[in-house]
Amino acid sequence: MEHTRRKTAGGNLTIMMEFFLLGFSDLPNFREFLFGIFFVTYMSILIGNGLIIIITKVDAGLQTPMYFFLGNFSFLEICYASVTLPRMLTNLWTQKRNISFLACSIQLCFLLILGNSECFILGVMAYDRYVAICKPLYYAVIMNQKMCLQLLISSWITGIPVQIALTCQIFSLPFCGSNKLNHVFCDIPPLLKLACGDTSKIEFSVYADAVLFAMVPFLLIVGSYVKIIATIMRLQSATGRYKAFSTCSSHLIVVGLFYGSGIIMYLRPKSSYSAGTDKVFSLFYTIVTPVFNPLIYSLRNKDVIAALRNLVTKWLTSRSKN
Repeated sequence: MEHTRRKTAGGNLTIMMEFFLLGFSDLPNFREFLFGIFFVTYMSILIGNGLIIIITKVDAGLQTPMYFFLGNFSFLEICYASVTLPRMLTNLWTQKRNISFLACSIQLCFLLILGNSECFILGVMAYDRYVAICKPLYYAVIMNQKMCLQLLISSWITGIPVQIALTCQIFSLPFCGSNKLNHVFCDIPPLLKLACGDTSKIEFSVYADAVLFAMVPFLLIVGSYVKIIATIMRLQSATGRYKAFSTCSSHLIVVGLFYGSGIIMYLRPKSSYSAGTDKVFSLFYTIVTPVFNPLIYSLRNKDVIAALRNLVTKWLTSRSKN
């Protein structure tokens, strides 16, 4: 364990210089298997979400606010997974699990910022569906290009100063014991377990941050869908009800995947933390959601399926001409 020691009036002060990510070190016989699984997973995230970004940019039928936000959400998913998966793959391949204090803090900071952005973009997507279904005559006026850009930029930058401040607060804690982080990446719960002294103020800050930047967007999503469902149920046509709900079902599934695992991970008492369970839930909301996002939207959305077919057809046609 690498430390730097300097003399103080009270004796030696130990400053942590790096952490040791235990990851899946308890499963040495499955190292190659896990590397293969995570490599395929990462490639699936890049390819799947990359295709969503491409078709929402080039397909003329997808030039609407709904698909504008979907394309940006897919880009966010790629960024979110890229914060953790490349290092996990490197650690599994090289078996070098150390991560510097600075690298760990940067990784956590980006996770918090991107997680915050994901919450807000999911909220914006719910608002878009609310306007489309509950106020269809005003949809083009309300969700104009300027409004869409403002909502998107706000989703990306809102909370950045707070997340940076929270990261600094966490890494200002004294880590005077073991530097073995029993996790697959730098995250708040395992870091707090290594901290010395009272962490109650930091825990309160984490809960406050979660309520403000995760639960508030979640409540806005719930409120939007309460009004959406009420509007759909008033439709006399069964076909109209099905069509209206089908435009929302994909988004609801993604919201459930992301928020379900995130709530279990962060909004529970510190005493109930389990290293094995934490690893599963953290992988769930950082990897599984980005993997399933393109699948959910492509399998449940006829417009996306048609756009993918057109893209493949154009690619095959250009290949045959060459």
